[in-house]
Amino acid sequence: MSIEPAVTASFAPSPVNSTHRPYGKAALRLLGGFLIGEILFFLVLPTLLVIPISLNDSSYIEFPPRGLTLRWYIDFLSDPDWRAATIFSLQIALATTVASTVIGTLAAIGLVRGNLPGKTLLRALSLGPMIVPHVVFGVALYLVFSPLSLTGNFAGFLIAHTVLAVPYVIITVSAALERFDTSLELAALNCGASRSRAFISVVLPNIAPAVAAASVFAFLASFDEATVAFFISDTGGKTISRKMFEDIDFNLTPVIAAVSTLLVAVSLLLMGTIHLLTGRGED
Repeated sequence: MSIEPAVTASFAPSPVNSTHRPYGKAALRLLGGFLIGEILFFLVLPTLLVIPISLNDSSYIEFPPRGLTLRWYIDFLSDPDWRAATIFSLQIALATTVASTVIGTLAAIGLVRGNLPGKTLLRALSLGPMIVPHVVFGVALYLVFSPLSLTGNFAGFLIAHTVLAVPYVIITVSAALERFDTSLELAALNCGASRSRAFISVVLPNIAPAVAAASVFAFLASFDEATVAFFISDTGGKTISRKMFEDIDFNLTPVIAAVSTLLVAVSLLLMGTIHLLTGRGED
């Protein structure tokens, strides 16, 4: 009498375990997605609450709102102090975008493609403003700018914000340069183009989406910056972030929520622009 069938059957995989295993993995994925969604919702919730608060009919901040009104947006647009702070911030952000994009792009080209001595140290120093706490950076700038009369004016803010924005440009453009196929540039050089001509005609068009995305990052880094602006502002030159701090201390109204909502809208719009630009660059 043969016992081989019995032995084979005893070592066969259990149909129950093989059937339930996919359901267990699906349950774990569902649980993980639910937990991640809860964490993200908890992080985004304060930002979302600002929107209905900015439409509150009451003259002080409260939630839920008693009624809906656009009064606080109108007050923001009609107040000369808010308008001056907003225009000042836009001017600084636009100038910072141009300066940091040019400086950061040139620095990225040198760090990625140049044979510089101590390149690793130079890269670390160029990214230092992202690592140093902004409070420490603001105190240092105040101590340097105050004797030079650079506090509260356009030049001081431009220097400070450019230093803060350049690392974002370096990181973004460096990533694009490292992904760039250098054989395309070599082909242009072999066809008789000069190195500068090959860079302008071949390299720059390929990294243009990254440069544009870096400029958006630079604009946001300047326009949304609050800590350093608190130290180098004065009564003569005041950014919108410094104006918000002052109103929180002395004149807390839903105008603060309205300004915050507008800043969130601008940030989301620009981040969407970055997404489109980087998407085109990958295509």
